[in-house]
Amino acid sequence: MKAPELFDPKKSKQDSPEQSSPQGKPIKSPAIAAGTPTIKQTQKRTAEAPKKPFQWQFLLPKYWGFWLLFAIIMPLIYLPLRWQFWLGRKLGILIYKLAGSRRRDTLINLGLAFPEKPAAERELMAKQVFVNQGIGVFETLCAWFRPNVFTRTVSISGLQHLVNAQNEGRAVILLGAHYTMLDLGGLLCTQFFATDCMYRPQNNALLDWFIYNGRTTIFGKQISSRDMRSLVNSIKSGHVIWYSPDQDYGLKQGVMAPFFGVPAATITTPRRLAKMGSKQHPPAVMALHTYRQTPDSLPSGKRPHYHLTITPALVNYPSQDEVADATRVNEILEGLIRIDPTQWMWFHKRFKNGPEGRTDIYK
Repeated sequence: MKAPELFDPKKSKQDSPEQSSPQGKPIKSPAIAAGTPTIKQTQKRTAEAPKKPFQWQFLLPKYWGFWLLFAIIMPLIYLPLRWQFWLGRKLGILIYKLAGSRRRDTLINLGLAFPEKPAAERELMAKQVFVNQGIGVFETLCAWFRPNVFTRTVSISGLQHLVNAQNEGRAVILLGAHYTMLDLGGLLCTQFFATDCMYRPQNNALLDWFIYNGRTTIFGKQISSRDMRSLVNSIKSGHVIWYSPDQDYGLKQGVMAPFFGVPAATITTPRRLAKMGSKQHPPAVMALHTYRQTPDSLPSGKRPHYHLTITPALVNYPSQDEVADATRVNEILEGLIRIDPTQWMWFHKRFKNGPEGRTDIYK
């Protein structure tokens, strides 16, 4: 059960109720049978990308804070998942209290997206966003370094849409979003299909090295947003490419389209990707939702459970109207995010640009 001071999305309507034995005791998750293939043994990948080499500049004093944080957190991922979830909750609440600007940005975003909700409820939602992100830190690190702890924790719906597209010889542009379990979602996807991913390099060289190398254990290929040649090659090879179009990159390569009823700068890259590759078998564009269905306070003896949803491919996409196309993509992502809004990263400045450029709503 969630702590009473935290937001519970519609009383965890999507969560399965905890089952009990006739004696009233919770039923534990069944143990994984000996000989069951692990998540790494059943993982599907297009290739195994080489890791980026270590740079001696990473030992400079400006990176010492990162190394200290790394030394503190990394041993904790070898605790049971239930304890990691507890620590993640505490971490999220701590960051919520200390990160004033991120907390303010989150509350502003939720106020714009959910004006019908009372301020007190939006504050509880904001706290839960940080709690989910705190847990997401441990989920991500385990996905990179201890993936087998997630063996037999995932289900999927809509997989047939992706399989049918691939059987037709089409690449798939899989539109994801910045959910708090972002990289774990990628690991769970590779239980069903191999995928490449597009990414934006980090400004911090050490952080970029750390994230990139962590993701080499998940994705077959990581394609920089600046490397169009590699992207075209993946599309021509019929790969699945995970791309997240849910952040504000301005209007140089985007248009204004409503997102949760608010005009938002929306990148138009997906419609350009849909035009690449074979004209006879153009890429299929569909959306992916990744969702933790279990409570953030994991009951004793239980394993977490995650669900993946793949939507049908967009029909008549792209059209001649880039605003209409951006609106369609936003509507699909919004519908998926609404399943549990607190599992999306609301602390990004999603509405920082308006029709005339930068806005001051976050000041």
